[in-house]
Amino acid sequence: MAWKFEAGIPLSQQIVDRLRRDVISGVYPPGSLFPTVRQLAFSASVNPNTMQKALLMLEEEGLLVTLGTQGRIVTNDTEKIELSKKQCTEAEIGAMIKRAKELSLSRDELIKFIRKGWNENE
Repeated sequence: MAWKFEAGIPLSQQIVDRLRRDVISGVYPPGSLFPTVRQLAFSASVNPNTMQKALLMLEEEGLLVTLGTQGRIVTNDTEKIELSKKQCTEAEIGAMIKRAKELSLSRDELIKFIRKGWNENE
């Protein structure tokens, strides 16, 4: 999947969000070898230092584990991955609810839109 970045959001945060989603969704399964800083920086067309910063943030979250000279792997701690999935989902839903309220949508209207969108994307 191509990398797309938005203006106004720190680049390293956008990289973290993208790679976190990739881990959560299984693009990089638990225990799998994670691409190197250089590989990821090249594919995203970013400075390796920016990518390194993003990977360190994912290590701090516990989603990545460094194996010294062998590189990084995705954590085998599936509970940690599920917790991250839950946190990401709650944040996305919270933002969606906030935007819906700004549009004066009721809860029932929002749920109706969600059901319609869900069914259209199946």
